[in-house]
Amino acid sequence: MKKNFYIRSALSVILLMHSVASIFSGDVNNFGRLYLDTIGFSPFGLYLAWAVKLIHLFSVVLIWSDRYVMGVALFNIPVLILGIYFIHWQNGWYVVGGGTNGIEFNVLLICCFLQLVFTEYPSPKK
Repeated sequence: MKKNFYIRSALSVILLMHSVASIFSGDVNNFGRLYLDTIGFSPFGLYLAWAVKLIHLFSVVLIWSDRYVMGVALFNIPVLILGIYFIHWQNGWYVVGGGTNGIEFNVLLICCFLQLVFTEYPSPKK
């Protein structure tokens, strides 16, 4: 059995849904143009938004194929930290209940990715 099977399964489903839904709905374009460009990332906001979604999408493939799991974690942690800083911090801790759109979900995802970073994996066969 793969190490951290349940954490990896949950992370891959969350990343898949987060990326695919916003790609098909067009929200990734709106996020890039209407949010990232307006907070100082212009003219690169659209490219950054797509980079984040593609990192999430490729992460799913790598997690499912049991390849470069530590790299996946190390790419996603900064994305989540920047999400906390630019989007969620001003909304407080709670995602629902005591508030909305807070940081608690990102903190949980970061902790799950840290678990992947600090788990020993066998070296790939050459």
